[in-house]
Amino acid sequence: QVQLEESGGRLVQAGGSLRLACVVSGLTFSGSVMGWFRQAPGNEREFVTGISRSGTSTSYADSVKGRFTISGDDAKNTVYLQMNSLKPEDTAVYYCAARRGGYIYPSEYKYDYWGQGTQVTVSS
Repeated sequence: QVQLEESGGRLVQAGGSLRLACVVSGLTFSGSVMGWFRQAPGNEREFVTGISRSGTSTSYADSVKGRFTISGDDAKNTVYLQMNSLKPEDTAVYYCAARRGGYIYPSEYKYDYWGQGTQVTVSS
């Protein structure tokens, strides 16, 4: 059984930093593509970033480029999302997602497994 569990979300002031973690079980991180999505109230879920199985390829939404960094730790089967220079518009529930395969799709429909989400709130 595949499980993804996010942690690290909390209230933070604008300009601050936060690191989210997603622990993956039942699925070899190195054999999958991992992604982070987010959903703000009233909005659709949107792609934030993804990392390939090898860790050599990453993709970012334009809105977070230069501020967010995705990384993975194969030994811990964990993927991280480092978020710097946070803005109020980054406020959302952040979801970790996984798909078998080697391509980083920005579409949520391409991902097979999802975590429950963790709330990130950025105050102005």
